[in-house]
Amino acid sequence: MKIIYHSEITPWLRERFAALAGQGLTVEAVDATDDVHFRAALPTAQVIWHALRPLGEADMAAGPNLRLIHKIGVGVNTIDLEAARRHGIAVCNMPGSNAQAMAEMTLLLMLACLRRLPLLDRATREGHGWRLGPDIRDAMGEVSGRTVGLVGFGTIPRTLAPALVALGAALIYTATAPKDVGAARFVSLDALLREADIVSLHVPETDATVGMIGEAQLSRMKRGAILINTARGRLVDERALVEALRSGRLAAAGLDVFAGEPVVPDNPLLQMDNVVVTPHLGWLSRGTLERSFEIAAENCRRLAAGEALLHRVV
Repeated sequence: MKIIYHSEITPWLRERFAALAGQGLTVEAVDATDDVHFRAALPTAQVIWHALRPLGEADMAAGPNLRLIHKIGVGVNTIDLEAARRHGIAVCNMPGSNAQAMAEMTLLLMLACLRRLPLLDRATREGHGWRLGPDIRDAMGEVSGRTVGLVGFGTIPRTLAPALVALGAALIYTATAPKDVGAARFVSLDALLREADIVSLHVPETDATVGMIGEAQLSRMKRGAILINTARGRLVDERALVEALRSGRLAAAGLDVFAGEPVVPDNPLLQMDNVVVTPHLGWLSRGTLERSFEIAAENCRRLAAGEALLHRVV
């Protein structure tokens, strides 16, 4: 079975994929930016292991033998699901496979915002780390004693919650319905925005969630609160976020995702000292990849055997 891994290859992944030959799987790595190579590989591929570059009607039409698109991750908003249905291509994802890495990245961004890590790093490298102004010194904070509001309470927030409690945070959350959660209190989104010192987003991108944090929602947040987004960039109105950060309404933001990706260098969020950014790689760890490719290989085996696929979306 021929598989396209539609992302950058590394030496470790090359070895990992070579070992799959014994299971009858041939994996061809195609960088997500190399559309020429991708289009050449599509006609003979049965499976795409998909990362971030969107897949649409034209891609699927160019792959007449495609039977499965497997998201290496959870969110399938970068796959045209209706086109997949029309072409008879199954779509699967991997809920939970990246939960540990994502929970750790979320905590990392919270801590980096509270301690103004990018500014301290730069000041230290430039030789004036001990000569910070009083505003910066007074702004240094801790997780302990703060209320953290989790918007959504799936696998990632469940993994993150015990660490936050251990550090001394109080937890509130909102979701489509209350969950069986002992350590966190269920509230409405409006109440969460008003109460939380740190708001962290953990919901998928859907028609209902795009733009869910806009000017009105940001204005309801506590003055000096922090926004963390490791979910999807389009959940947040970036123009409103920039204004909230400039005005002091928000103290900081930690962002692993952006409305347009890859994020362009002139995005004003990248120029702000009170914004901590990473390039949508919160999911990326050796552990995530090990778990992910075990699931992906198992689903390829199931596909060949005509068995039910794990975590099928379409």
